[in-house]
Amino acid sequence: MIGGILGRYRAIVWTSLRGVLMHKLRSLLTVLGLVFGVASVIVMLAVAEGASRQAQKQIEALGVSNIILRSKKPSSSESDINYRAWEQEFGLTYGDLRRIEETITAATNVTPLREFRQEARYGAQVLDARIVGVYPSYFESNKIKIVLGRPIEPMDMQRRSNICVVGEDIAKKIFRGRSPINKTIQVDNQHFFRVVGVQEYKTPSAGVGSSLSAANLNEDIVIPLTTDRSRIGDVITRRQQGSYTRQRIEISQITVGVIDRHHVKPVAKALEGLLAKYHPEEDYSITIPLDLLEQAQATQRIFNFVLGATAAISLLVGGIGIMNIMLANVSERTREIGIRRALGAKQADIVFQFLIETASLSLFGTLIGVIVGLAAPALVAYLSGMETVVTVWSVAVAAIVSLSVGIVFGIYPARQAAKLNPIEALRHS
Repeated sequence: MIGGILGRYRAIVWTSLRGVLMHKLRSLLTVLGLVFGVASVIVMLAVAEGASRQAQKQIEALGVSNIILRSKKPSSSESDINYRAWEQEFGLTYGDLRRIEETITAATNVTPLREFRQEARYGAQVLDARIVGVYPSYFESNKIKIVLGRPIEPMDMQRRSNICVVGEDIAKKIFRGRSPINKTIQVDNQHFFRVVGVQEYKTPSAGVGSSLSAANLNEDIVIPLTTDRSRIGDVITRRQQGSYTRQRIEISQITVGVIDRHHVKPVAKALEGLLAKYHPEEDYSITIPLDLLEQAQATQRIFNFVLGATAAISLLVGGIGIMNIMLANVSERTREIGIRRALGAKQADIVFQFLIETASLSLFGTLIGVIVGLAAPALVAYLSGMETVVTVWSVAVAAIVSLSVGIVFGIYPARQAAKLNPIEALRHS
């Protein structure tokens, strides 16, 4: 008995598949909506995931357990100018650095730096570079690797050595393929620094957060902070195209490393209270990479939902297309349905037959859509240079929704076919 039932349903399945294959072009056009729907869901989510990961990598590179303090010009344009010396004076100071080191017990390391742009020269080669005065901990704090030579060491700080570590762009553009080690770079036509190391190339970052501007570490000339202070001084004079500016900035940035991410926000509040006492004009800013990372992740979830919902409309259209063609099939095969009913087929058999046809169309469209969706992100990345990441969950969701939509939209035509009166169906021409 069981074998007879299985045989009957096997016959219904083969009949359904023959019905689909009988009109190959029509079946293919029917499933295009699902193909484009599935592919668009996968591709759009892959692009969104790639963009999100790229942004999160930049934020994580700042250190999720770090707090970054930056000097900035205060909103008041009058109070920051010393008219006798025509200097702008603002930002973090060595006093702030000392207070942070003495007060913040949860800090594992406190890394200051000062940065400014000056003309760098080697022979006839000239380049506008960023000069960065740092502590030796700067390289570990910013995850910067040395590919040639050595980094700045504590002994360089103690001796106030005229040495530097250069970025890869500096090494290539100024030294043009020759080893820069032990070569001397002239800065601002008066300071000379011997190259002891070359930094590994790092992808230039876009501005992260409201207080961090875009940075290209490959154009850096990194020197000991003690050398910067003793040789160059706190006042930076810059002459460019007839303009003349003088700025007194002791420290451009202080990176405070915290024990773990759970202490980041309390320490940030403590730092804000500490600095507010000595900087009434708010000539500093505080950036918390952990907050930026959490915001980026929350934004990504919303972005995924919006993009997924937008692409899912294509799946809805594809489901409507399947319903439309199945209703046409019912109309065309009314006489066939009448004959099957007259020969003893039950309503359940008719429903099963048409659902198998719908399911096969849905499965066919979903498989093609998944193949296209997996291939397209690589093409997008190649043509646009954008990072794309295909996730397992995006493929699974697109496939499941596509199959469900196809089958759900096939139920109504199947029931309409099963409800046909056998006698009226046989009279249909």
